[in-house]
Amino acid sequence: MRSMTGFGRGEATANGWKVDVELSGVNRKQADVSVNLPATLMELEAEARGLLTRSVSRGRIGAKVNLSHTETGDNRLLFDEDLARQYVDAAKRLSAETGIDTRITAADLFRAPGIFKIDELGASPDDVREALMSALEGALSQLVRMQIDEGTHLRNDLAARLDSIVREVEEITALAPLVPIGHRQHLMKRLSESGLELDLGDERLLREIAIFAERCDVTEELTRLASHINLFRTYLASDEPMGRNLDFLCQELNRELNTIGSKANDAGIARCVVHSKTELEKIREQVQNVQ
Repeated sequence: MRSMTGFGRGEATANGWKVDVELSGVNRKQADVSVNLPATLMELEAEARGLLTRSVSRGRIGAKVNLSHTETGDNRLLFDEDLARQYVDAAKRLSAETGIDTRITAADLFRAPGIFKIDELGASPDDVREALMSALEGALSQLVRMQIDEGTHLRNDLAARLDSIVREVEEITALAPLVPIGHRQHLMKRLSESGLELDLGDERLLREIAIFAERCDVTEELTRLASHINLFRTYLASDEPMGRNLDFLCQELNRELNTIGSKANDAGIARCVVHSKTELEKIREQVQNVQ
């Protein structure tokens, strides 16, 4: 089991270029991969996305790629002097025409778009491809290890909460056969207290008891619950992506518990249902973190 959250970092060098990659994974119902590459390497985006997509079943992975020269450790900074002069001249004209004191400082020029930029023109995709893929694989390896570690904790927590539900279901199974008996006794008591003459062979009385017994029978729901719980455990024991399957099973477990609570009409069973749904809600929250 793997979670959807994690972080990984990788780096590699080739042909005078250094590539640094940072990967971050967060929760999302569908698979989503985003790769932020320098402009000169955009043609490598599809290949980079393909590498990451093969390792993701659901969740969002964002990749941030930085490129630098190995000789200097930094990219070269380019300065567009003509564009800077145009900014200054425009500010002077605006000041002269409006009378507003408009001054341009060096800090203003640093914030102006297009004046300063990083020189990446020397980075050829063919020169950087090997380093990029190597850095991505290293970052992905770290990310997956973190996701597996967190997934182990998730699996243990889900298994423990599922065991709590199983104990409540076992109690429901023991209480369910007693519900019709209790209803019969309660009905007889009310009829006796009403002063009416009782005829235990009265078809109407027997039919009323039989109808209630049929309505409060939760055998089918308990059978389906047991099947869903067994399937849930099967998925927990698997190493395949299971988040969507577990999410669906949570919905089915909730459906059966609701039906049992409404059909049984018993305080003891209602208590077990409430406890089970409380654990199930916590399970559903955790399943949202599972790939």
